[in-house]
Amino acid sequence: MTAPELPPPRSSLPEAASRFGAHLLASAAAHALDVEGVTGGPPGTPSLPAPPVTSASVLAARPLPAAPAAGAPAPSAGLERILRGPSGLGTAGLRLFPRDEPQAPPSPPAAAAEGRPVPGLYHHTVPEPDPGLVEEVSRRIKAWALDEVSLYPEDWEEQFDGFSVGRYMVGCHPDAPTVDHLMLATRLMVAENAVDDCYCEDHGGSPVGLGERLLLAHTALDPLYTTEEYRPQWAESLHADAPRRAYRSAMEYFVRAASASQADRFRHDMARLHMGYLAEAAWAQLDHVPEVWEYLAMRQFNNFRPCPTITDTVGGYELPADLHAQAGMQKVIALAGNATTIVNDLYSYTKELDAPGHHLNLPVVIAEREGLSERDAYLKSIEVHNDLMHDFEREAAALAEACPAPGVHRFLRGVAAWVDGNHHWHQSNTYRYTLPDFW
Repeated sequence: MTAPELPPPRSSLPEAASRFGAHLLASAAAHALDVEGVTGGPPGTPSLPAPPVTSASVLAARPLPAAPAAGAPAPSAGLERILRGPSGLGTAGLRLFPRDEPQAPPSPPAAAAEGRPVPGLYHHTVPEPDPGLVEEVSRRIKAWALDEVSLYPEDWEEQFDGFSVGRYMVGCHPDAPTVDHLMLATRLMVAENAVDDCYCEDHGGSPVGLGERLLLAHTALDPLYTTEEYRPQWAESLHADAPRRAYRSAMEYFVRAASASQADRFRHDMARLHMGYLAEAAWAQLDHVPEVWEYLAMRQFNNFRPCPTITDTVGGYELPADLHAQAGMQKVIALAGNATTIVNDLYSYTKELDAPGHHLNLPVVIAEREGLSERDAYLKSIEVHNDLMHDFEREAAALAEACPAPGVHRFLRGVAAWVDGNHHWHQSNTYRYTLPDFW
């Protein structure tokens, strides 16, 4: 039975939410959840090194700062920000601690990032990712791309380097205990982008025949079980092109580190992603601009969701399947994916306008469907993003209060860190992105 949605925020925790939290706590106890331990993969598979004994020791070297965006309220970063919840009338019941409780010493101010944030965009600043970690992850991912999966030809090297995927993943996963854990997310991110670029976008992509290509690529994540006669042909097909080679290899690394439920969770979210790709492709074939609400529905599937949903695997622990599947947690993850994807729409706006063809993004859809100027449509898109971000933080705070299980709190903190790191990468990746001249 699907758990009910959490009730709207109120001045005190409702009885229903209290029962919901008690159920989640019981589930956590039944799973003997060890927040700081590593849940390995299936029996007989190698596992990654265990993380340090306490999460505090992990985060001490790589803190999540509390520096606010210019003109924005000053919420704390990570779990503290989630637990304290939003401010304003009617939100007191979302806070586990009163505002006047003694606070930990403030984190050092974040280093200045390249680029500038979209004016008016609600976000939280983070420090520059650790340069040593970035260098090591960047070295390893390039070696994997070239030597293990032959991902790209020589003339794509500048674009691969300009993507700065090492910096991206280090910034999004500050609680990863080892470089090996960071590499789990980094390979998957590169593989997902290879599929997007080569099947859908500007490196040979086309909406024509996309369904077949995505289906066959998905079997690299979700293995085909067929007869002995036809299995060799399928296995050979996994090496047929760069996207399938990347999916196959990245998933092999992932399943060796993840539990069975974590791997299946990721496969489910990738199926969601591929369904979103197909909806966008159908609109392209029909030369159709969807209604704004339809576009946002597509973006709930064609979005970054597979990335934050693996935050526990990358962090070296597991949020049990029934806790992850609760409606409240699913809503938080969906909102995080929706908000971060609109971030991409806003920062990639000029890049897409300069590219061949008609690219759909939220400002374009709002402009065409609501009859607004490009500037006004872009500014309204910022408002949509900010609403999604506030909803994400409010729902995360409500869930953290309803379920004070350490594993739930750690997972929420990981998702929030991914949201913040994703914005930081978009803002600072001046190789890929420039802002429109609307200010």
